[in-house]
Amino acid sequence: MSERIRLGRSELTVSPICFGCWQASPVYWGDQPKETLIAAMRRAFEVGVNFFDTADAYGDGRSEEILGEALADLPRDKLIVATKVYHHFYPDGRRHPDLSGPYIEEECEASLRRLKMDYVDLYQCHAFDPLTPQEETTAALGKLKKAGKIRAYGVSNYSVEQLRLARQHGDYDTLQPRYSLLDLDIEKDLLPYCLANDIGVLVYSPLSRGLLTGKYRGNEEFDDLRKNSVRFQNDLFHDICEKVRGLQEIADKYGMTIVQLVLTATRMHPAVHCPIVGIKRPEQIEEAAAALGKTIDREDYFAVRKQLT
Repeated sequence: MSERIRLGRSELTVSPICFGCWQASPVYWGDQPKETLIAAMRRAFEVGVNFFDTADAYGDGRSEEILGEALADLPRDKLIVATKVYHHFYPDGRRHPDLSGPYIEEECEASLRRLKMDYVDLYQCHAFDPLTPQEETTAALGKLKKAGKIRAYGVSNYSVEQLRLARQHGDYDTLQPRYSLLDLDIEKDLLPYCLANDIGVLVYSPLSRGLLTGKYRGNEEFDDLRKNSVRFQNDLFHDICEKVRGLQEIADKYGMTIVQLVLTATRMHPAVHCPIVGIKRPEQIEEAAAALGKTIDREDYFAVRKQLT
């Protein structure tokens, strides 16, 4: 039996590793072969991962379409599929924030068509819309839930005060923030708030766009979104890579790769239910899924954190 946990106060039972589908967006990651992405998604299910996170904005629907094709003949009741709404996008490439009630309802139907599904398990506001009253956004989400189009709803990229505001108007079950062992800021406020209120936390970029995999030496060059990131340039890139490779001794102690060690340590924070791992190839999800059921002792957990500071 594959490891499963309840996602916070929701009724969703998920694998504590989530397959992230952002890599299907060519704007940020370049063109990834559809056949390879589909093979990776199907392999995820075979190795015990039942949780998939995508968004309408990933490739303006491309990610949802690929995920829908990959999962089409798998048992729907064994899958947990999450997607997001926020960007009102147009055929000519324009987009702008829009969490108005009518657009949420319209875009949910579009996501369902692309996914070839009757419902999504988790529908998330991708970011905070400053123009739409929170009660309007929440009313639309509640309507979709009542209609059976979604099973639960949550938010992504909200501050603690934005999340507090949202929860005044509705039953927001989850939060999807950025978090990694290199990006710990939300431990100050968001994670304690979620822990106190039993909010399911699925974190993105737990491997910090590949920095925490241990596979880089610090002299590589990139042609995707990482080419403009200061962490992937010059001495800073080299220094981070040296620190990450210094985790190998601890990883070896537990028979893990550095990827598995980092994912295990990330999951150990009591507020974090599930790291979302961006996947391009089947072997990547195989390695990540091997972290399921693993733990390390307290001393080594803090040694990992210290190594990366």
